[in-house]
Amino acid sequence: MSAPGLAASGPGGLALLVAAAALLAASGAPELLVNRTGRRAAAAAKLTTALTVLACLIGSWGALVALGGGEARIGLLAPLPGFEVALGADALSGFFALPVFVVGGLCALYGASYWSPRRHPRHLRTGRRLRIGYGLLLASLVFIVLARDGLSFLVAWEGMALANFFLITIEEEEREVRRAGWTYLLYSHVTILGLFALFVLERQATGTFGFATLAADTPRALGTAIFTLAVVAFGVKAGAMPLHSWLPAAHASAPSHVSALMSGVVIKMGIYGLLRTLAGVAEPPLAWGIVLLTLGSVAALFGVAYALAQHDLKRLLAFHSIENIGIILLGLGVALVGRSSGRPAWVMLGLAGCLLHVWNHALFKSLLFLGAGSVVDATGSRDLETAGGLARRMPVTAVLFFIGSIAICGLPPGNGFVSELLVFLGLAGAAMTPGAAWAALPAPVLASTGALAVACFVKVCGVLFLGTPRSAAAREAREAPAPMLVAMALLAAGCAWIGLAPGSLAPAIERCARDWSRQPLPALADLAPFGWVSAAAVALVLVTLLVFLALLPRVRRARKREPALSTWSCGYAASSPRLQYTASSFAEIITARFAWALRPKVHSPRVESLFPAPSRFHSHVGDAILDDLLLPAARGALRATASLRALPQGLLQRYILYILALLVPLLIWALAGGDGG
Repeated sequence: MSAPGLAASGPGGLALLVAAAALLAASGAPELLVNRTGRRAAAAAKLTTALTVLACLIGSWGALVALGGGEARIGLLAPLPGFEVALGADALSGFFALPVFVVGGLCALYGASYWSPRRHPRHLRTGRRLRIGYGLLLASLVFIVLARDGLSFLVAWEGMALANFFLITIEEEEREVRRAGWTYLLYSHVTILGLFALFVLERQATGTFGFATLAADTPRALGTAIFTLAVVAFGVKAGAMPLHSWLPAAHASAPSHVSALMSGVVIKMGIYGLLRTLAGVAEPPLAWGIVLLTLGSVAALFGVAYALAQHDLKRLLAFHSIENIGIILLGLGVALVGRSSGRPAWVMLGLAGCLLHVWNHALFKSLLFLGAGSVVDATGSRDLETAGGLARRMPVTAVLFFIGSIAICGLPPGNGFVSELLVFLGLAGAAMTPGAAWAALPAPVLASTGALAVACFVKVCGVLFLGTPRSAAAREAREAPAPMLVAMALLAAGCAWIGLAPGSLAPAIERCARDWSRQPLPALADLAPFGWVSAAAVALVLVTLLVFLALLPRVRRARKREPALSTWSCGYAASSPRLQYTASSFAEIITARFAWALRPKVHSPRVESLFPAPSRFHSHVGDAILDDLLLPAARGALRATASLRALPQGLLQRYILYILALLVPLLIWALAGGDGG
């Protein structure tokens, strides 16, 4: 056992990160020191939010220092012989810690108004639990990226899982929320068991219970087992399809600012774990990269297909998280194939696209979830079919949501365009290489995913913000409070900054890529046309602004002479919201092509008379993997094991018989093996 010690290189970033994590863990203390009601409760809630935001500012500073400096490490006393507990910070830690603090702080600011004691006086207890659990979740995320051994990593990982569970089930009185929470907890158990097995195999291969470099003479079967466990365990947390079934319900059930944190940051811990594991493999087989490319293609294409079929706004955004995890895995797959094939350009492009999309998705998906939260707060519903016309009532929210929609669709000048371009350049370069047949599928899949994402958000923005309100709640909606708008505006500004000046991030991405690959790599600026991207983005923004300013006087004049009669609507004398496209009808042409995979459940009215009674058409697209595969298999296993309940009857003689029935064959097998030796 060694005494605690701090590495000489770059300790400032690590110290700031540890201090920020400790402050986040303790940020809920004011909530425990006040009465349940009264002004003190509101003051405690504000103090908790202030401490959370302060910790995020300190942590952001520490993440930037770690991102730009050398590696620092703290070795702590080992609790068990042969085990080391250590914390460390390097460029990759800083890269993944920065979204934790940026998104975490802005979501805390948003949540202070979204779930404040003044606006939710009947939810004081749940609000207190929400804010305490939120700080613990952020602290766990920070310790995950700082952990340098398997033991501390597992403790931080389990802390993240439990804090997330309590945040998902805040509104536990609803049956759907309880089911989402227990499904999430079940998948979390699968993940932690997989990680235990992963670190045991790592210890067998390297002698270290944690992330370490695999030697070149490591048995192929052992290396493949480590890779498989990493893909399954970390793929579940990331929500990669088909390991995703916990994600849609959990994101939809949690409070919106928690959903934003989960989608923008928490699921990226799966990507971080996968990167840490693969960084220790100097010569990975080509098949590993092809597996990640296949997994990424499936997640990207079917994630957006499922999103198109949703009319629950938050479930729709949750399925888009699966799509974007697929894009990140495509980039990581390109990097891994490049390392296997000795192609440094592929490694740089693939890993740069992977890492940059981690940041980009954290920004625009958090923005979209917060925008969805503002809509839910104003209308009381997540159903797209009951919204409509919200752009007039919530103009700032509509503009900010539109910015996030451009970014997630991969359209310029959004930041999503830049990272998807890097991944596409890597795939295109590989596809043009003789003998790289594996690259023929992912590039078209990525292009198709972008087109389907555009169709999906045309549906969302059109049905949600345009047209006529479809319900009384939509007609009475009001703009979100200022703190919620400020949080969304800052996220939108981050999207715009990366979209307009992506070259400013190239040094940080190059540093992380070289640390991960541990080999010389070409400069990112030599492989990606950042200058042209910036120039085109700025030109597009200026042209759009000029067109808007030119049309603005005409719009104002048109409003002044608004006609007394409504717009002609296909010959109908009286217009109605029922004449508008619904979310389901708009997407039906596309989703019908994926019916074999989506397996929609349609409830059509039956017209059996000349004057039928009023009826409704309803369609629902669930999760085919969960509903049609996992749940039937679980029920079958329960039925199969139910017959075993008759065996234990409380009789000692029967238990002795069971033991003998097991031991006698084992003894015979052992004796036979001994004779053979």
